[in-house]
Amino acid sequence: MADRGADLSALPKEVRDQLAELDLELSEGDITQKGYEKKRAKLLASYISHMPNMDLSLPDVQLSPGHSADPSPSPEAPGPSTSSASRHHRAHRSGGARDDRYRSDIHTEAVQAALAKHKEEKMALPMPTKRRSAFVQSPIDNCTPPDTSSASEDEGSLRRKAALSAVLAQTLQSPDYWINRSVQSSSTSSSASSTLSHGEAKAQPQPQPQPALSVLADVLAHTRIENSVPPDVTSSTPQERGSRVDLPPAVRGMSRGQSRSSMLDTADGKRKGVPVNSRVSTKIQQLLNTLKRPKRPPLSEFFVDDSEEIVEVPQPDPNTPKPEGRQIIPVKGEPLGVVSNWPPALQAALARWGATQAKSPALTALDITGKPLYTLTYGKLWSRSLKLAYTLLNKLGTKTEPVIQPGDRVALVYPNSDPGMFWVAFYGCLLAEVIPVPIEVPLSRQDAGSQQIGFLLGSCGVSLALTSEVCLKGLPKTPNGEIIQFKGWPRMKWVVTDTKYLTKPSKDWQPHIPTANTDTAYIEYKASKEGTVMGVAVSKISMLTHCQALSQACNYCEGETLVNVLDCKKDMGMWHGVLTSVMNRIHTITVPYAVMKACPMSWVQRVHIHKARVALVKCRDLHWAMMAHKDQRDTNLSSIRMLIVADGANPWSVSSCDAFLNVFQSHGLKPEVICPCATSPEALTVAIRRPGARGAPLPARAILSMGGLSHGVIRVNTEDKNSALTVQDVGHIMPGALMCIVKPDGPPQLCKTDEIGEIVINSRAGGTMYYGLPGVTKNTFEVIPVNQAGAPIGEIPFSRTGLLGFVGPGSLVFVVGKNEGLLMVSGRRHNADDLVATALAVEPVKTVYRGRIAVFSVTVFYDERIVIVAEQRPDASEEDSFQWMSRVLQAIDSIHQVGLYCLALVPANTLPKTPLGGIHICETKQNFLEGNLHPCNILMCPHTCVTNLPKPRQKQPVDVGPASMLVGNLVAGKRIAQATGRELGVVEDQDLIRKHQFLSEALQFRAQTDPDHVLYVLLNAKGVAVCTATCSQLHKRAEKITATLMERGGLNTGDNVVLLYPPGIDLIAAFYGCLYAGVIPVTVRPPHPQNLAATLPTVRMIIDVSKAACILTTQPLMRILRSREAAASVNVKTWPTIIDTDDLPRKRPPHIYKPPTAEMLAYLDFSVSTTGMLTGVKMSHAAISTLCRSIKLQCELYSSRQIAICLDPYCGLGFVLWCLSSVYSGHQSILIPPLELECSLPVWLSTLSQYKIRDTFCSYSVMELCTKGLGTQTEMLKARGLNLSCVRSCVVIAEERPRLSLSQSFSKLFKDLGLSPRAVSTAFGSRVNLAMCLQGTAGPDPSTVYVDMKSLRHDRVRLVERGAPQSLPLMESGTILPGVRVIIVNPETRGPLGDSHLGEIWVNSPHSASGYYTIYGEESLQADHFNTRLSFGEPQTLWARTGYLGFIKRTELLDASGDRHDALFVVGSLDETLELRGLRYHPIDIETSVSRAHRSIAESAVFTWTNLLVVVAELSGSEQEALDLVPLVTNVVLEEHHLIVGVVVIVDPGVIPINSRGEKQRMHLRDSFLADQLDPIYVAYNM
Repeated sequence: MADRGADLSALPKEVRDQLAELDLELSEGDITQKGYEKKRAKLLASYISHMPNMDLSLPDVQLSPGHSADPSPSPEAPGPSTSSASRHHRAHRSGGARDDRYRSDIHTEAVQAALAKHKEEKMALPMPTKRRSAFVQSPIDNCTPPDTSSASEDEGSLRRKAALSAVLAQTLQSPDYWINRSVQSSSTSSSASSTLSHGEAKAQPQPQPQPALSVLADVLAHTRIENSVPPDVTSSTPQERGSRVDLPPAVRGMSRGQSRSSMLDTADGKRKGVPVNSRVSTKIQQLLNTLKRPKRPPLSEFFVDDSEEIVEVPQPDPNTPKPEGRQIIPVKGEPLGVVSNWPPALQAALARWGATQAKSPALTALDITGKPLYTLTYGKLWSRSLKLAYTLLNKLGTKTEPVIQPGDRVALVYPNSDPGMFWVAFYGCLLAEVIPVPIEVPLSRQDAGSQQIGFLLGSCGVSLALTSEVCLKGLPKTPNGEIIQFKGWPRMKWVVTDTKYLTKPSKDWQPHIPTANTDTAYIEYKASKEGTVMGVAVSKISMLTHCQALSQACNYCEGETLVNVLDCKKDMGMWHGVLTSVMNRIHTITVPYAVMKACPMSWVQRVHIHKARVALVKCRDLHWAMMAHKDQRDTNLSSIRMLIVADGANPWSVSSCDAFLNVFQSHGLKPEVICPCATSPEALTVAIRRPGARGAPLPARAILSMGGLSHGVIRVNTEDKNSALTVQDVGHIMPGALMCIVKPDGPPQLCKTDEIGEIVINSRAGGTMYYGLPGVTKNTFEVIPVNQAGAPIGEIPFSRTGLLGFVGPGSLVFVVGKNEGLLMVSGRRHNADDLVATALAVEPVKTVYRGRIAVFSVTVFYDERIVIVAEQRPDASEEDSFQWMSRVLQAIDSIHQVGLYCLALVPANTLPKTPLGGIHICETKQNFLEGNLHPCNILMCPHTCVTNLPKPRQKQPVDVGPASMLVGNLVAGKRIAQATGRELGVVEDQDLIRKHQFLSEALQFRAQTDPDHVLYVLLNAKGVAVCTATCSQLHKRAEKITATLMERGGLNTGDNVVLLYPPGIDLIAAFYGCLYAGVIPVTVRPPHPQNLAATLPTVRMIIDVSKAACILTTQPLMRILRSREAAASVNVKTWPTIIDTDDLPRKRPPHIYKPPTAEMLAYLDFSVSTTGMLTGVKMSHAAISTLCRSIKLQCELYSSRQIAICLDPYCGLGFVLWCLSSVYSGHQSILIPPLELECSLPVWLSTLSQYKIRDTFCSYSVMELCTKGLGTQTEMLKARGLNLSCVRSCVVIAEERPRLSLSQSFSKLFKDLGLSPRAVSTAFGSRVNLAMCLQGTAGPDPSTVYVDMKSLRHDRVRLVERGAPQSLPLMESGTILPGVRVIIVNPETRGPLGDSHLGEIWVNSPHSASGYYTIYGEESLQADHFNTRLSFGEPQTLWARTGYLGFIKRTELLDASGDRHDALFVVGSLDETLELRGLRYHPIDIETSVSRAHRSIAESAVFTWTNLLVVVAELSGSEQEALDLVPLVTNVVLEEHHLIVGVVVIVDPGVIPINSRGEKQRMHLRDSFLADQLDPIYVAYNM
């Protein structure tokens, strides 16, 4: 490849440039592979003659020597022959494996061939990261896959080939081919697919002539992530925030050395050395490599909001196969023969045999070892059934009030291992003319499916249950010995039917045996796809006719022996083994499931011993017998004339039948006796193969194309044997029946002859209704097929069987699947059983159990998504499992052309089972959707299978200027979005001006005029005032500090002084001391003594950044600053002068400083933003006095008022209220440090009650503490006399979107304590202006609106009704303060917007900060944020940019001046927004959805990394729930936000960093994640 590069360098420069551009287009996804190759060939055509060794196609870097001969005989390679493969299967006697109906060697071969296709290109899929403690069961060390991106590719690929056998567990076949395909099939694949994939290392010619650089495979193969500088999401200028981070700079022509030192610039201002090539980001890069970006057509500028707009509808493929045959003609079964001595009812047959053949054996039951336990003769069966019938009718209840009457329904609860009791109960009910409803024995109160059985019992009106004494003893009981009430069951009366409890009928009593009529004889239960259990009623005539039809079809003779391995309570086991056998006086030998588990050969031995003529089995039993047959040399099966395979309609039965025949033909089994059949609970037996004549050719098989089947048409598979399905026929339909094939959904239209449809049957021998459910019955049992024109074909009603199939040559019936196993994905049908078989053909032995696999679909984002859940063997390692899962994905994609949404492995024996040991699919699905599955491994692949996402929006170039936008808005009648607070008013009294121009003077003035007025009261956790300050005390304390500063500090006027104090009055005194001394105070939150390592560096950083000349603090804090612990995290030798102000001498300063102008700097306000940027703003004397005046007017504060403050006093409005406002307005402030709430939660609320406070200020963290901590204690607080009815306003001080749900919860919880729901409101401030809105006393109540989230993503505001889909409630951020003007501006064009747009909030106010305080004085940033002009409209006004997005709505409410009130709604910080798929998302909206997804998600945070959405969720439950969250989080974000989550990280509670204002620090979290510092419980990379 290097020589090819060298050749390219010989080309003229313009050609090389064109080639480079072409490569870029391909990598961007703007041109198809084909188009690329065509254009490239054209460009190079004229040079080809000079370049003999030129390779035109795209080089595949992965192809390296050693590809032709694979050095390692990897487990994927198919065996040399099928026979050896089948030997390999038999060698492993599957321990507890149960259901092997899926075993298919042909299929295994197909799967291996499909996987081999993927093998050509190796590619690492990122393996999930799991904390070791999370699942102890895997002993293998969970290591991360080797970093394949760290060797340059040309030698790396060779090395990988050589080490293939060692690394096989981690490097998997490239999903490239299938991802490509899924992308081409739809114009859009996913949000993240808009990033470049380096999957097929696209080499890129570069203009430099040096051969070394031309090998760009190096750079691009697995683009080494150290070269890609991460996008700087912390920059606050919106222009720099590109909508995607496409290519690492290395590709843009930068040489490799240039950005070697790429470090992540962490958000807190320091450059922490986090090399980006850490463990996590390599995986993310691998994940990016597996995604492709689709071509994106432009969207029109104005988005039309419509739910149809949301979904990308896949265009129909013109090559889709369509049915071409003629309309099917109904198929008739042979006529039912007329037999002269046929009994008039089934009971009559029993009466006849009981009388004439009393000694003849009816039933033999086996014990657990497989030996006969007892034999019930026809005489015994008759006499016991008679006794039971007599007892039921005459001995329960009294003569006048019998408990049971003919026609009542009775539950039969008998274990499978006791068939005799069941037979007696069943026939006893028939003789008493009560209707038996056989059900499974409930094992526990919460038994899987017991609720559904309860539904069945309720719909059938069952109140009595018959059972045996042994069974009754085994049922779960309450402590006082009663049988517990099972979940969902009606109240039941239990009756024991053992012989000793039955009464012999009196001489004159005879059972009433009428001729069979249409009354219900018995009810058989059936579970629907959704899991509801319904009862199919079978009438007496149906039961009799069905027995007759079976006798005729199977040619049963009197006295034959039948071995039955099936459940005798329902289906074939009952129809053949209980009903038809009695009709024909057959001897039935029942082999229960428990015996089969212990001795899999038992049924074959019974056939051999009893020379049985008929055996009734499932594929599973064939397989088990085959596995165990080595022990049995002498079994002989030549007596069998019919081996009925009950699940022969399952497409995968064909291989079980073949393999069984293969083994047992030498034991006398004849090939023609294998008789598959098709049954359905509604239509009973649908079709059965009759035994063939000896030596006649066996019936042919259909080899169908899976692709055709998925479109519902029959096509013989010719081209690709991998995607073929071999199906065997199930014989002809039953005697006396009529059959059609109709379309499975919509009206029952007849299918064409080459179309797959649902089989419908008309027969006297079918079920008659779903008992007690007339609505559902009509749709199933009374279907009249219609022809192409929609006209009914006749009068006769048909019953739907739920079987999908077709009629083959010679009227043979073929079944290809069941309605309940049908998965409809993007308009194509897939059969769950087929998917199971494919999954099991991928080396199943070492990872999962064969029979324990569930396939179902869940609806996510307007389509069905396929989920596979399997039980993992305890000895499977993480690598094995991940390897197996990845290969299953590829195999299913290759063979079925469908993407899997989720593949989950659960620990052994944890899936809910049906009573007979199968997997309970509905319950499994329910657990999956509710997050109760507890998988131990999970792989989600939303990127491949979600193909209906809306097209990404492309931002249009702004060619419409702001002026025309403005005119457009005016023409459309839209207001310009701006709002103004009321006037500040003119101060008449000069005295007041003098008093209030500087706060330092205001304090002196108050100390002289009203010295004993208490300004501040500080409370502790007990609510006791620990410190108070009057005006004169505060003034004197400040003077002392000033004197000390002047003496010891050696300070000049204007120096910065850091105040490091706990929240209290010392802090306030120190602040005024600094103002008196003419120095600039900087308040800093003190470090946390228990967590110095995390908190001290921030303190140090503010001290360094502010260039503080001195630190004022308390003695304990001074000791901490100089302690050994502090020295561990910062350099304690370089602190500036530290002065402790605890014991100061009583000195007065020589003079008090007065600033020359009010524009002079008063203090610095430092704060860490949510994006982790540390910013300090400069506050002038004029700004703080105007701000205090504004608050005074808004809240009507004066000296006789009291307010309570529970806030942190270190920055923003919290500091202003704590330190400045009281001195200005003269009101008394009761101070409650928020830390005190941790010791005593009610202290804030009890203070409000005790002091009868009208106005209080708090933070969201305080509100949350009270809501979570006191929510359950309101009654107790009420009893203590706590009363909040005095509170007029409770304002939350915040710099974020108002947290509506928290405010509402708080109001609702404390409503009982008298809190008015109107009291709670919120304030809004930002770095550039500490307070823009504050709900005062005069304005109208804050309003709430509902906006459409889809429009919001397009920066449009559309109001919708409450409860509308995709609606988002937003609360107004308080009334705009006096003197403040706000306007909504487009952050890109800087033009004013109309009120239906979302834009940046700009503010104009005399109390805005005067600029950022930065070390390097970045004036451009400062000018941009503080003194900005509109590009159009009012170019002369100077505005400050808040960095928050919001909108203004004019409400119907009136403000104080009588005008309509303009409300400001804050939506979120501009820096925090995520640009994904061309749309703007606010993290909080996604997080709200995520937190709702599962009860155990305590908190969540989202951020993006190279266009992947990363969701971090804190798990409050047990660690075994961690993996449950992955699919739920993925589902909810896809459903509600139309985004595909790239990475889901599950962490412990408290990991998401939160700042003092209670805001999430998402950028810090992102840095920790990329630096692998989170110690996550689990990291899932969604494919």
